[in-house]
Amino acid sequence: MRTKSLKKNKINVVTLGCSKNVYDSEVLMGQLRANNKEVAHEEEGNVVVINTCGFIANAKEESVNTILEYVQKKEEGLVDKVFVTGCLSERYKPDLQREIPNVDEYFGTSDLPNLLKALGADYKHELIGERLTTTPKNYAYLKIAEGCDRPCSFCAIPLMRGKHKSKPIEELVAESEKLAAKGVKELILIAQDLTYYGLDLYKKRNLAELLQALVKVEGIEWIRLHYAFPTGFPMDVLEVMREEPKICNYIDIPLQHISDAILKSMRRGTTQAKTTKLLQGFRAAVPDMAIRTTLIVGYPGETEQDFEILRDWVKEMRFERLGCFTYSHEENTHAYSLEDDVPEEVKQQRANEIMEIQSQISWELNQEKIGKTFQCIIDRKEGNHFVGRTEFDSPDVDNEVLIDATKHYVKIGDFTTIEIIDASDFDLYGVPVQLS
Repeated sequence: MRTKSLKKNKINVVTLGCSKNVYDSEVLMGQLRANNKEVAHEEEGNVVVINTCGFIANAKEESVNTILEYVQKKEEGLVDKVFVTGCLSERYKPDLQREIPNVDEYFGTSDLPNLLKALGADYKHELIGERLTTTPKNYAYLKIAEGCDRPCSFCAIPLMRGKHKSKPIEELVAESEKLAAKGVKELILIAQDLTYYGLDLYKKRNLAELLQALVKVEGIEWIRLHYAFPTGFPMDVLEVMREEPKICNYIDIPLQHISDAILKSMRRGTTQAKTTKLLQGFRAAVPDMAIRTTLIVGYPGETEQDFEILRDWVKEMRFERLGCFTYSHEENTHAYSLEDDVPEEVKQQRANEIMEIQSQISWELNQEKIGKTFQCIIDRKEGNHFVGRTEFDSPDVDNEVLIDATKHYVKIGDFTTIEIIDASDFDLYGVPVQLS
């Protein structure tokens, strides 16, 4: 029989899923630290909090496997307590309690005060904007809104995150100032839907006004936009992007598909013609903008013809950045009532075909960068290379700039002018430029 441990608890927070979960874990850790708790991110600890993802099948599987791994460690006496929070827990709490009862407690996405209580801590309202960041010191995520009001047929996010709720501009400015004071130079704006920002608070789409407030924060040099929705995109954002050097010429706008029949079934509220016109508007307003998108193949009813329309359009649009996912049939979504009729191997084959096309496009666009110089932020050192990014690249998902550390020194966390001397599909190779 184990005797009760007298050692001080160390809380290990494990984060799965997207950048929005990273942000939530950072807020949790900031609260714990303010309560004088010893806290670590994905290290050793006798109390474990798993922040789960419940978006699609692969993510759910990873979350369940992680829970089982730590429950096993608990049974072996390697950890004392296991708590589970986040999207999977929000969506499947009764099932999880039944199937994995050895977890001490399950919490949903908006249960932070109760989770803190279970960890022996109090929720401190005065800590709004305080976080223990887990990203490299030079960049941080800034979540400007929670939840989503969009009716997309394939998406379970509203089930897990609720309705769209914007954060006030002054709160976001205060949070950004705190991040800048800690040495953060790049803000990555995230939400389920950036383009909806402000409608609930200010009765209008207010992303442009938010950006104008954030560029005034001293110490912040880059501001990057993630997860914009195409329908109702506020075009005044492009004017701010063009006029304000701090705002990266970059946008992540998940388009999901382009066949009109599939877009209609997905309930995306747009058409191929409208989407193409929107992207042409982007390129006209900010000619050197990098557009990142994500696509879904194998959606119910996707015919070979639908896929060909998508494939040809990807070739035509020449996106700077693109990711492709196979459709995941999610219960309680609108699309769950449709037959998941595209075989798994066909889904995978279509995704591979799109990514092969994108790989070639990316290679061609990267070749054009050879001989040019770019401002790069240096994120880390890995093996024999310093790893940086241009303003056209977001961390973890986009191209990286590799600098040979055996020949050159650059300071991690700083901006450096880099000349590109070689390029592959998804990597650039560069050398620092000595500015006179």
